[in-house]
Amino acid sequence: MSIDKGIFEDLHPFRFISFTFPNPTTHQLSDQLLRIAVLDSPIQPTDSPRVAAILVPTNRENDWTFSTETGHRQLINSTGLSRLVLIGNLPTDGDHLPQTYEKPICNHEKYRSELEEVLFPLLVALSPKCSLKDGLPEVPFLCYEDNVIRSRVVEVCCGVTVGEILVEDVEIEDAENTGLKREYRRRLRFKRMPNLIQTEISIVPVISTSSDFANMRELEFKPEVTVLVHPYLPPMVASLSLISSYIEEQFQSGLRPKALCIGVGGGALLSFLKTQLGFEVMGVEEDEEVLRVARQYFGLESAEVVRVLVGDGLQVINKSACNVINGNSFSFSVDRFDTKVDVIMVDLDANDSTHGIVAPPLEFVQKDILFAARLVLQELGILVVNVIPSSIEFRTTLVNEFREVFQELYEIDVGNGENIVLIATVSPIRTAFNECKNYFLTKLKQAISGKYIDSIRKI
Repeated sequence: MSIDKGIFEDLHPFRFISFTFPNPTTHQLSDQLLRIAVLDSPIQPTDSPRVAAILVPTNRENDWTFSTETGHRQLINSTGLSRLVLIGNLPTDGDHLPQTYEKPICNHEKYRSELEEVLFPLLVALSPKCSLKDGLPEVPFLCYEDNVIRSRVVEVCCGVTVGEILVEDVEIEDAENTGLKREYRRRLRFKRMPNLIQTEISIVPVISTSSDFANMRELEFKPEVTVLVHPYLPPMVASLSLISSYIEEQFQSGLRPKALCIGVGGGALLSFLKTQLGFEVMGVEEDEEVLRVARQYFGLESAEVVRVLVGDGLQVINKSACNVINGNSFSFSVDRFDTKVDVIMVDLDANDSTHGIVAPPLEFVQKDILFAARLVLQELGILVVNVIPSSIEFRTTLVNEFREVFQELYEIDVGNGENIVLIATVSPIRTAFNECKNYFLTKLKQAISGKYIDSIRKI
């Protein structure tokens, strides 16, 4: 199919066009034909349009990030560009994901530079007409970098609610400078939002080996649920320090504190609260297939103190608030629980990523849901929410809505330029418990980095 180059003269929100183009180089890393994808931002620019290109990393052509329209949309939403052009080798035949990936060892910077130079005329032709009024536009090449060295597909399956699901094992570079030569992780991703890692846990080989990770497909791994590696989970757990004296009193009275987790994913947070901090945990997940994956690959165990149900988390909060009001005795049924809890932790993102990744979904930021959540919490309880604000306005609205329902608000900046943890209290935070007697706070500081506890800020 031929494409009229005039079609690219104007910007059209949400427009996505892909086509093949002869490769002007003969480098061994590249095919004879290149796949070109052009995507316009959903937001019209108010000034001169910004256009840039990304070279798809070699051997990553079939990754959902680079082979699907939703992946492209997430890329452009994260850059603030008016138009994004992706250039890469053609994906392999079919819609399947390659079983393994290995980052090329050779240095192909020379190839990248050559390709960028010879493709400049094409990028000019793909630029909107208004960007040419002052001469040839600058079309920079952005560099997509992550810390994945190697990966393998563990399973691809499909959930009724979330759609296609990918479980993958990866070897990553030592980003935290721990001194380890390699780190192994297991990740959960959804095709509907491929750039967002839903869950990430540490994994270790069942049999210790010094062999090269290139033989990864032959290794068997087991989940390590006693540590949290997903960036925003340690800050969410750090929020418990605000009510550490209350939780310590619970333990001193022979009671397990109760946590309700809305959004389970791979279950890393549930497992950690149970194994490391001694909580009784209840989780709500919208897709049964996600729970099956969590149990099979991510170490989520069903037990008397860790219970999960399939359902809409917001509906569960509403129904549970009604049961609390009616004074029903404790039970954990298919759509509700009938007791107050000490903490609610919400890790939900919006299903629609058209305008970027947003958490929590707008449906959660409604007064009836927030009032219901407050009813479900104990008098000294807290609501903890993973927040990915799509804009300053969204964050402001979120804070204002919470402030009208809860006594005090706190936040933790995760430090990754994306997530914020918002904490809302039912009652004012009490004077800190004597740390010498607060065994829970001591355990908490041993389980997670103290920097997150220290960075809690009242807003």
